[in-house]
Amino acid sequence: MGRNLQDGGRLRPVDLARGHGLSTQAVRNYEAAGILPGAARTPHGYRTYTPLHAQALRAFLALVPGHGHQTATSIMQAVNRDATDDALRLIDESHAQLLDDRGTLRAVEAALRDLDPVPRERGDTFVGPLSRRLGIRPATLRKWERAGLVRPRRDPRTGYRVYSEADVRDARLVHQLRRGGYLLERIAPLIAQVHSAGGVAPLESMLRDWHARLSARGRAMLTGAAELDAYLTLRKTDGATFLRS
Repeated sequence: MGRNLQDGGRLRPVDLARGHGLSTQAVRNYEAAGILPGAARTPHGYRTYTPLHAQALRAFLALVPGHGHQTATSIMQAVNRDATDDALRLIDESHAQLLDDRGTLRAVEAALRDLDPVPRERGDTFVGPLSRRLGIRPATLRKWERAGLVRPRRDPRTGYRVYSEADVRDARLVHQLRRGGYLLERIAPLIAQVHSAGGVAPLESMLRDWHARLSARGRAMLTGAAELDAYLTLRKTDGATFLRS
């Protein structure tokens, strides 16, 4: 990042923007949003920034991949109004969400593993035999049907629900996830993914990608924490000097 050394380390908007592939308007927008501390002005009204602003920008951009744009914005706003405890609480909440997401992934993997050892039963079945096999009431299966989680067809002569092999698989997957304490609305997207993938087996790739995304998010949180810590340190040691000068 370039510095205007003749100005005693003062930085122009373009100096901050250039190193991150941003526009100067983006830098001004970040200042207006409270992501960066307020900039001083020259006698002609031009903004001038300092190394403190540069570190604030690095911290914000490092926080975004792990916490998301909205939360990263709130963290920086809290720090810049000297509400560090509020910023740390937001970070804690992001880590708690990541932990919850990891728990969801483990539950999904466990549910899919529990499907594998059971031999596939060929042919169709009806609500009574299927409910007994799962150890649930027929009314529960009908509730899952109303929620769109299982979609048995109707026998045209009797009107009875007929569960295909795929329907049985879906019902067993729902059963495993319900036993894990997951609500129907949280199960619905997984069942939709099973359908779009054409079965359970193709989901292995999705699960690997899911693991990779969570790991990347965790690493990004570490990077963001390091940059934010550097910004907090700079604010404490040199910030007042930068902002006064």
